[in-house]
Amino acid sequence: MSYTEKTRDIYQAQLAEIKSAGIFKEERFIHSAQAADIEVEFPAGSDLKKVINMCSNNYLGLTHHPEVLKAAHEATSIRLRRDGWRGPR
Repeated sequence: MSYTEKTRDIYQAQLAEIKSAGIFKEERFIHSAQAADIEVEFPAGSDLKKVINMCSNNYLGLTHHPEVLKAAHEATSIRLRRDGWRGPR
């Protein structure tokens, strides 16, 4: 999507205000599988750091469990065969 220069200027001004107020959240780039310990890059371009992951939707540790992955692949395969692959939209 393309924005007008005026719209872009408004967004940039709002972001500058948020940053100057100290409430802008920089994302940490996760370079490992979600687990209790993860490797993150923060700030962008810095060396990886090993940290404790305190906010994961994988709190049960099932994201990489072989049976969960197998079930996900099977469900996706069944859906694609049933509905037919229509490609990206």
